[in-house]
Amino acid sequence: MVAPRACMRAISTTAALRKTPQMGDIDPARSAVESFNAKQKAFREQLAEAQRERGARAFAAQQSSASSSEKSGQGSSGNDAGLTAQAKQKEQDRKSGPLSNLIYGTKEGREMEAQIEASFSQVLARGKYVHSIVFHEVKPEMVDEYVQLVGRWYPKIANAGENKVHLVGSWRTEIGDCDTFVHIWEYQKYAGYHESRHSITHHPDFAELDNKLKAMIKSKSISLMQEFSFWPTTPPRQLGGVFELRSYTLHPGNLLEWETHWRRGLKARREVMEGVGAWFVQIGDLNTVHHLWQFANLEERRERREKSWMVEGWSDTVHKTVPLIQTMKSRILIPMPWSPVA
Repeated sequence: MVAPRACMRAISTTAALRKTPQMGDIDPARSAVESFNAKQKAFREQLAEAQRERGARAFAAQQSSASSSEKSGQGSSGNDAGLTAQAKQKEQDRKSGPLSNLIYGTKEGREMEAQIEASFSQVLARGKYVHSIVFHEVKPEMVDEYVQLVGRWYPKIANAGENKVHLVGSWRTEIGDCDTFVHIWEYQKYAGYHESRHSITHHPDFAELDNKLKAMIKSKSISLMQEFSFWPTTPPRQLGGVFELRSYTLHPGNLLEWETHWRRGLKARREVMEGVGAWFVQIGDLNTVHHLWQFANLEERRERREKSWMVEGWSDTVHKTVPLIQTMKSRILIPMPWSPVA
């Protein structure tokens, strides 16, 4: 029988998988991070030691040839250095002319473009919170039981001190994807999301809640988002009425332009409409933007949308943003009794 190689882990074919691995299984504590770093360091040291052993064996054979190659390479390296200097000078000359600036952009323009790309999320987002939007498509015959179950548990999750999360709101889709419920959560950045998921998953009653939910829903979708810097999410409020969730899928690469136009357009919209929040997806359905509005009723929605066209700047926003859109969707939502924003 051949002994297994060192560092090779045997694969068990008899151990049963007790549950599907998930984000909540990963410990976010500092001690877990230190353990990860220690394992990473040990692994890298093993690789470095193996490389040193291979290098020592090859060093003696290559020493003489390396010495001769170094001598012959000194002359060529001098020539290469001269050619490199000439190439750099030509590159500088080429990129300093007006035609080159037209083709390649000015140095200042290239630097600005690099800065925008490096800080894309910082340009768009407030960065204070991470929001998740959760869609539950519930089995029609289980809707009432779902409302009772979630109505008991979601406020507990949001109010627990160990969870770094707040519930923005919960809604039922009245027009659109019927029997679909929408929940928006607010976390203290990605660390808060991870720690909250870990805390919730390890709650003694979580397994029972999770099993009941699985029996009630047909599908589930989660995306992580950030709010636009020009439109902070509203704090809890109880205004009544209906909500409209408008979801836009943009052509890739147009999010920054979308933000620029909407920053101006929102000023016009706010004069006649009540906004709840606006977010762009960072993990999940990429290139997606969600806007949430609140109205007294559907007729009021119609009137206020018509009034928007009378406000200076709104028609220009529509004209410039429509070409950026691949698809768009509108849902009319009804807030749940426990929803902080209702």
